[in-house]
Amino acid sequence: MRTVSEPALVEPTTTGNLTDCVVTTAAEVPQHVTASVKQPDGTWRDVTAAEFLARVQRIAKGLLAAGVQPGDRVGIMSRTRYEWTLTDVAVWFAGAVGVPVYETSSPSQVEWILSDSAAVACVVESVENAGRVAAVRDRLPALRDVWTIDSGGLDELEVAGRDVPDADLERARTTAGPGDTATIIYTSGTTGRPKGCVLTHANLLDLARNAQAGVPEVLGKPGGATLLFIPLAHVFARFIEVLCLVARLRMGHTADAKDLLSDLSGFRPSFILAVPRVFQKVYNGAEQKAAAAGKAKAAIFARAAATAIAYSQSLDSGGPSLPLRARHALFDRLVYAKLRALLGGDVTHAVSGGAPMGERLAHFFRGVGLVVLEGYGLTETSAPLTVTRPERLRIGTVGPPLPGSEFAVADDGEILARGIGVFREYLGRPEETAAAFTEDGWFRTGDIGEVVDGAYLRITGRKKEIIVTANGKNVVPSQAEDRLRAHPLISQAVVVGDQRHFVACLITLDEEALPSWGANHGLPGLDLATAREHETVRAELQRAVDAANEHVSRAESIRKWCVLEGDFTPENGYLTPSLKVKRDVVLRDHEAEVEALYAT
Repeated sequence: MRTVSEPALVEPTTTGNLTDCVVTTAAEVPQHVTASVKQPDGTWRDVTAAEFLARVQRIAKGLLAAGVQPGDRVGIMSRTRYEWTLTDVAVWFAGAVGVPVYETSSPSQVEWILSDSAAVACVVESVENAGRVAAVRDRLPALRDVWTIDSGGLDELEVAGRDVPDADLERARTTAGPGDTATIIYTSGTTGRPKGCVLTHANLLDLARNAQAGVPEVLGKPGGATLLFIPLAHVFARFIEVLCLVARLRMGHTADAKDLLSDLSGFRPSFILAVPRVFQKVYNGAEQKAAAAGKAKAAIFARAAATAIAYSQSLDSGGPSLPLRARHALFDRLVYAKLRALLGGDVTHAVSGGAPMGERLAHFFRGVGLVVLEGYGLTETSAPLTVTRPERLRIGTVGPPLPGSEFAVADDGEILARGIGVFREYLGRPEETAAAFTEDGWFRTGDIGEVVDGAYLRITGRKKEIIVTANGKNVVPSQAEDRLRAHPLISQAVVVGDQRHFVACLITLDEEALPSWGANHGLPGLDLATAREHETVRAELQRAVDAANEHVSRAESIRKWCVLEGDFTPENGYLTPSLKVKRDVVLRDHEAEVEALYAT
């Protein structure tokens, strides 16, 4: 078993909890801008540390007035918005435990999370969210109160808490210690019912402090800021929220994807976090826009992209030549600066997680001037276990461990984890908790990986998703799937072939990309129904499959494929809220399509 570890740069927390950083910041730098909040007219209003603390305290007093006690669980069901963070921190000030619920959750999912966690109260965003809670409330005996943000619920809490003494709030705020539960985050549920991961104050606090110390180029620079746009119910965004509070970074929130580019422009973050699909869409959109502007613009973009990739690759092998530097400077004025402006103009770094980025895409963005730091982690590791650093960038890997963390690769290839961020237990599931750890305390991640250059981790697949063909060949689906998803026409790809004589694939099309791609290929007004059967589209998809097959062995290559009628979304149950494919659900519901691929 190969082990890689990084010593902690910040000593473990021995007293206090997550609320202390909010109190300390307001006392030491009351005018520090904790958050910027988008206003109805599109401008952004700064919220100082003193303002943030005062509002949090008023909401927390309201929770106490409603009978929320230290240790109680409080659900939070909302899109990513400023009020999510206010509520989250107020729950901690009341000594309670926040339980995130994705706002896309069905009534049965809401029922499961709120009942399993025994939540006594819940803050929801909208009347529609409240309706989903109301639909199952008769099966939630512990649930007493539901407040709706859009209906003034937080204002109601502030009014209700006016008579709560400061001493009572301080007593509640300081009840929890480092080892006490800070939050219970339910796993995305790609298989089976979600399990509640119990994360402590120390898990999040120690990890945030060590991340700040370990990546000072991004998290220690003056004026550092990030715009949160992935769901705060996901552990990745939740950790960054905590990191902003600990490292005194300005944070913003946006929930609507159609407003993302304008919000980035108005907020002007210094770094962003996203899943690889977001970066792929930025690249594909720029490529399609150039193609729509004519052959000359398309050629310029193609040369600019090739130059960016070559420039980045040269940084790992002695540096760029004089001609390459000259070409790079030219395209920086013509192309790269415009791409950076789309992301706000001030972005220098991005953090990507959730799936492999792809070396070509990572080199492209570094060549453009946006260094993508790839990370790896799970809910059970409080998000990041590993992350690449600007001074230790190894594209194609997810980096070394964060300080205070370690990973190992077992003999069967499974990645094991230990360290300051590893969770305490699955709520109420002692047998599953015990099964998740080895005898010597390593958490079994279920992912497959390898050690690169003695220090870096490369993810190669998911243990439960390995396909064994009828010929006994082990196939890692993600190797072909990730390459197919990089194509502008393809939204999702699911490789199949377990106990079959060859590998096949189910493909969904990116409906948003069809009109522009069609216009650039002589097919104006291209829609999903037409695209599925059109010979030009199918020929392009076959070229994408052929390109993916070049990177795998013949036994792993895709021999047949089909295009499904619709895409996978969290709403139709084929994706988790963090955009991971629920493979078992896809295979169950599309059994007929799979059988048809093997019918002849």
